[in-house]
Order: sequence, then C-alpha cells, then structure tokens
Amino acid sequence: MDSKIQIHIWSIIIISCTITKVHSQNKPFNPSSSDSFILACGSTSDAIDANGRKWSSDTKFLTSPNNSLSATAQSQDPSLPSTIPYMTARIFKSSATYTFSISPNFRHWIRLHFYPSSYENFDSSNSFFSVTAGGFILLDNFSVSITAEALTQAYIIREFSIISLDYGTLNLTITPSSSYNDSFAFINGIEIISMPEIFQSVPMVGFSDENMDTGSYTMQTMFRLNVGGNYIPANNDSGLSRIWYDDSPYIYGAGFGVTSQADSNVSIAYPSDGAKFIAPVDVYSTARSMGPTAKLNQNYNLTWVFEIDVNFTYLVRLHFCDFHLDKVNQMVFSIFINNQTAEAEADVIGWSGGKGVPVYREYAIYVNGRSGDDHLWVALHPNVEVKPEFYDSILNGLEIFKLNDTKLNLAGPNPVPVKVEEQPMQGRPMSPSKSRNHGVIIGSVLGSLAGCCLLLGIIIAFIKHNKKRDRDEFSSTIGWLPIYASSRSSGTRSNSKSSGSSNISSLGGGLCRHFSLAEIRLGTDDFSESRVIGVGGFGKVYKGFIDGNTTKVAIKRANPSSEQGVHEFLNEIDLLSKLRHLHLVSLIGACEENNEMILVYDYMANGTLREHLYKSDNPPLSWEQRLRICIGAARGIHYLHTGAKYTIIHRDVKSTNILLDEKWVAKVSDFGLSKTGYAVNQTHVSTIVKGSFGYLDPEYFRRQQLTDKSDVYSFGVVLFEVLCGRPALNPSLPKEQVSLADWAVSNYRMGTLDEIIDPHIKGEINLECLKHFVETVVKCLCDHGLDRPSMGAVLWNLEYCLQMQNNPNGPKIVAERKANDAYAMYAHC
Repeated sequence: MDSKIQIHIWSIIIISCTITKVHSQNKPFNPSSSDSFILACGSTSDAIDANGRKWSSDTKFLTSPNNSLSATAQSQDPSLPSTIPYMTARIFKSSATYTFSISPNFRHWIRLHFYPSSYENFDSSNSFFSVTAGGFILLDNFSVSITAEALTQAYIIREFSIISLDYGTLNLTITPSSSYNDSFAFINGIEIISMPEIFQSVPMVGFSDENMDTGSYTMQTMFRLNVGGNYIPANNDSGLSRIWYDDSPYIYGAGFGVTSQADSNVSIAYPSDGAKFIAPVDVYSTARSMGPTAKLNQNYNLTWVFEIDVNFTYLVRLHFCDFHLDKVNQMVFSIFINNQTAEAEADVIGWSGGKGVPVYREYAIYVNGRSGDDHLWVALHPNVEVKPEFYDSILNGLEIFKLNDTKLNLAGPNPVPVKVEEQPMQGRPMSPSKSRNHGVIIGSVLGSLAGCCLLLGIIIAFIKHNKKRDRDEFSSTIGWLPIYASSRSSGTRSNSKSSGSSNISSLGGGLCRHFSLAEIRLGTDDFSESRVIGVGGFGKVYKGFIDGNTTKVAIKRANPSSEQGVHEFLNEIDLLSKLRHLHLVSLIGACEENNEMILVYDYMANGTLREHLYKSDNPPLSWEQRLRICIGAARGIHYLHTGAKYTIIHRDVKSTNILLDEKWVAKVSDFGLSKTGYAVNQTHVSTIVKGSFGYLDPEYFRRQQLTDKSDVYSFGVVLFEVLCGRPALNPSLPKEQVSLADWAVSNYRMGTLDEIIDPHIKGEINLECLKHFVETVVKCLCDHGLDRPSMGAVLWNLEYCLQMQNNPNGPKIVAERKANDAYAMYAHC
C-alpha cells in the first residue's frame, strides 16, 4: 500500500480511536486558578524543593494506600537537583491507582519522576512496570535503572500532555510487570499540571495536502530546548512549569553556528496574551544562527540530531524571534526534517510582523522502522534562490513531541546501555574493545612499542570508524564539540561588605591565606591595566607583589560578566589549598571582599604553553623542550587522577591552562571546573557537561558521564597542538581543517601527518620518537573512553618518546622525500 495512503488511513483511525474532545481553545486559562497536583511519593509531609516548589504527600490520592509502602533511598547521587522528591519513593508489589479530580476543560501535563536507587530491600534494577493514564499507555515494561544507565542520568523525568477528559477524573495506574520474578514498581514524584490547549492542526512533512489535528492526541515530550541559551528551570517557565534545556548536545558536528542574545533595548512583544504560554521570554531572548560569513553559510546546514522511537508520529515545534533584523526578505531560509523540506522559504519577520515578536511553526512527521533510522534530523539552510540580504538562518527554541499511536500507546522500548568492559592495566597493550549505542565501532591498541601488527590494527580500526561515520552521521566523533551548558555558576556572590573572614576561611582545611582587598589593590597598583598579563574565562590576571613587594605573584580577579562564578571560585580554593605538587600551580591565597573574588598564585614567569606555540613573538620551543613540558603536565594530571582519596578530574585541560615557570617547569592550572570524582568502586560521575571548544571529550558530551579519560582526550588535543603548532580550533580554515583533532587524525590515516608538523621543529624530531608520540596521541583521541590509555600510560609513553629522542643515532624527519615516504609507509603498514 502506498505510504501516503497508509498515513492518511492511520490519521483517520487514530482520530476515531482517540477519545473525542471538545477543544478548550475558547476556554480562558488561568494558571493561578487551575487544578494542579505536585506530589512527593512516599513522603509523609509537605516539602519544598531547591527551586522553591511545594510538594505534597501522595497518600490521599491513592485508592488503596495499604497496597504500597513508602521507602527512602539508601544513597544520594550528587547530581540530583534536589532531595525533593527523589529521596523518597512509593513502592508497589501489585497494581495501584492514583485518582485526581481535574477540570474537563483543559489538557494536563503528567510528569513522572524516578530515581533508580536502592530502597530498603528493593533494588531498582529489579523493577519493571507499566503506567497508564486516562486510557493511554504511557510506559510499558519500563525499567528506570536500565534507562538511567543508558542515558547516563542520575534521575529520569517523563513528561506527557494528556487530552482533556470530559469525565473530570484522571486515573493514573502503575502496574509491576508479570514477566519478571519479584518485579515491583516505584515512583518518586508525580505532577499533574493543567495547561491550555496549545496544539493545533499542523502540516504533515512530505505530504503537501495532509494536515494532522494534533490537538486530538496525547503526547510525550521528547525534547524541549532553549536554542542558543541556557537551562531554564520549571519555576522560570511562563506558567506551565516546563524545563528547557540547552541545545548544544544535539548539534551535529562542527557546524554549531553562533549564539546571540537580545539587547536590553529590545523587548520581546508577544502578539497576544495567550502566546506567552507557548514559550517564556528567555527562549525568545536568545538564538542560534549560522554566523556572519555568507560563503561559509552556503556550504553547511545548521543541524540538530535526536534519538527517537520508530513507528510513531512526531510533532516538531520551532520557535523564532528575530531581535536583530526588522524587514521582510532580509533573511530567508529552508527548514528540513529528516531530509524532507518542511518549509522552503522561512522568513521570521514575514511571519511575526516585526522585530522582537515571537512566532512558532509546527510540523508533523511519521518515522517508520523500515529504514532502521531511529534519529530525527532538523536542519536549517539559507535559501539562496530568493536572494535574501543575509545568507543565514536562526532558531530560538525547539520542541519535539511523540504522538500516541492507534492503540493509544506512547511507550517505547527501554534503551540499550553501553557495555562497560574491564579497564586494562597501565602500560600494558590494550586489546580492541567494542561498544554499541548507535555509535561508531572503534578498535584501538595501546602498546609501549610500535609494531607493524599493532599499527595495522589501529589503521583497520580507523578505517572502520570512518566508514561507520559516513553511514551514521549522528555525531562528529573526534573533534570539535560544544560545551553542554554555560560554565556560569547558579550561585550568587556574597553581599558581604566586611573585610573580615568570608566563605574562603573554612575551605581547604584552613590552608588558604586570606588577603584583604587593600593588600590586593596595593600589590597591583589598584588593578592597573599595565599589570595585566592575561585574560581568561574567570577574568583578568595581573602581575602583582605581596608582603612588602618582596614576593612576585599572579593575581586573578573575577570579571562580573565572567562565565565562571562563585562555585568555580570556591572550588579552586578548596582543591588547590589541599593539593601540593611540583606540576600543579600553587595557590597562595584569596580575597572575597566587597563582592570581589580574587585568587593569588605563584608567579609563572614564562606564561602559558600556548604563548610559545603559535600567534606569539616568543622564540619557538625546541622539540625536546616541548616533550619535557608535556611530560610535566602529564605528571600533574596523573597526580590529580591517582594521588588523592578520590579521583580529581580537571575538566578543562588545554594549552592555556598549562603554565611555565622561570625554569620552564610545566604546572597545570585553573581548577574552577574540576570535579572530585568517583571512589574505587565507581566508574564515572554523572554531571552537566562543561569544558572548552576543541578539547571536549565527545563521549562526555554525548553521555554526560565524566571520567578521568575525559582529561586524557583533552590532553591528546594539547599534544597535537604541541606537535603541529596551531590552535585546537581555527574557524578561518576550510571546514575539514577547523578542528585540529579531526584534521590531525585524518592526516595520520592518510600518512600525511608530517605535512602539518610545525616547521620550526620538523627537522629535529627523531623518526621513532615521532611514530611513538603520534600513536599515543591518536589513542588519547579515541571516541570511547575505554579505548583510551590512562594518564599514567600516557606519561610512560611520553617519557619513552623522550628517551628515543635523545638517542643520537636515531633518524630524523627531514625535507627529503625519502623520509616522507618512510613515514607514509609506516602509517599505512
């Protein structure tokens, strides 16, 4: 049967099977008078969460409360946003129902909160259950534990929008699976929030004459993104308590465009009072566009990719608000969903009617399972044919909803977790390992000595990786990946005006010296611009003096508009006060006074490593100097990973965070983003992704699972910076060369890496040293952390490289073709 006819018939059937409702568009919606329930399951009393929302006990809503029991989680994951509602749970050994009296005039959000912990004698890994509401199947054979493991999340929220029910009662039933012995059901929190009818008839992508009345469907929220902006918590939404996430993790490849924010003189003007419920002002105040370069924009799409369940119809809602342009045809672009044209000529000003006016567009698309593709692609591209003034595109927000099928079902399968394999011993060859999660298969070998067989395995693995990458373009595997969220702390600065002790006095075991603001001003000539020796994400760094001008120091002063805040300031103090190592920068003290946040360090006479690699008038470092600096930095990072009770993950390893003292000793610096990691019996930390463009571990980015191997990846990028003498990212280069990691690995596979080595050192490098150095770096940049060496193994290999470099009889890379041919043969053996 023709697919168009199938979908048409399917649409008719689903409307007839769905409970028919009289739409409530004509009913005024007032959140303050609406019926809503926010329940902390298993709790015996009301409680307030970290965002100030009140959660009530769930007991009185259970039809048979004696069929359940309340329990407390035995451990608290540090990434939980609040103990409420996640640290208590309602446990069911048999089917149970919650009953809510609701208004028949409105749709309702149903939000289910789960925390897969152990509860007394109940292990959440044994829990499989289903959830139904209003006749719709929301979850089926659902495992919170498996889902959380696969998504590497500490807790799970499932959100649904159920159509209005004319009988005014909502029954939510939770049933343990009968397919598993001793299975049980549990839930930590339930929200039933009334909402206006914000869904309507929308066009079907791929069928010009087909529309779908999405207002007749119950939906699951799959993704809700504040494009180009930051995380928006439920209490900052426009009355519907929705959570909006950063879009960065879903951007395909290196084409992440640029983000922008509306100026203070531009106000967001909703076209009607009810329009504010579509999305909050914060969504329309930020945007992501392609950038100012028209030629570059014509050659790529601004693309987002999402993992979804097949054999469902999806509603894709795109939010727009142009706060820069104000005329029709200044910017016209096309919108593609799963490689089909959803909108040929999108003109935001033409739709909205003016600058700063929000507007949204919706499209429905059916995703069948025959293609085997469980990804949904959304792409924007300038429409060159209409010749707009600017070749660009823009997006402010994006939502994707899954619509119920003909059986009133919304449940998809449990995701498949990545298999975690045993980590190899340090310094030993690493056998190829495989993992699957819609990703690429990478085989790599970690060996202390180069051998043709080992090299052949590496080359074959990368060939497989490249082929798989061409087939499944879900992610750019080794290279340029954006940070998941702003590094800005959610905390606020102290308002204390006193000059006495502050928050820093109790940190670092009392080992941090407290400086007065007067001392700092005196030591920097009142923060004279002539004393500035650097600028970073935290703020400016000044050359200063303390103790009567007898001690030279570096003084880092926070910028009020910095991307780093109180948390990073206190984190650095707490870590560095306790850590002392030759290859870690030493913190002398800090000042927190009159809203200032200032850190005082040992002075590093030779600045950052980057200043001696490129874009500088400094004389180039020799290859041996570079190797010794890399070894020193590796020792510092290795100490962080292994020298304390808990692993410390730096999370921002880059060439500007490796400082050099007067004797060229390398010291790792900037611990504002560092994370105290896992104990011996743990494998990772689940945390929001932070880091720097060009250095970010792709596995950490995809899974939000931080390990010490994330630092190894970043350090691998630094090693290629040292070898090639160029930045980790250079947007001015052709697309394939923008990311140093991608470009260097590509040249390695083609046997042309010698062509991009820094010419200042090319004639110095011992051939065997180069071979072993490059092997080590390529392994650091493996897509999967399990395939990367430990930092201890990296250190061992760098020290071995130095030994080979000092062998006076070793061959060197020279300009002659013979040497180049030898290297090419080595790379392809």
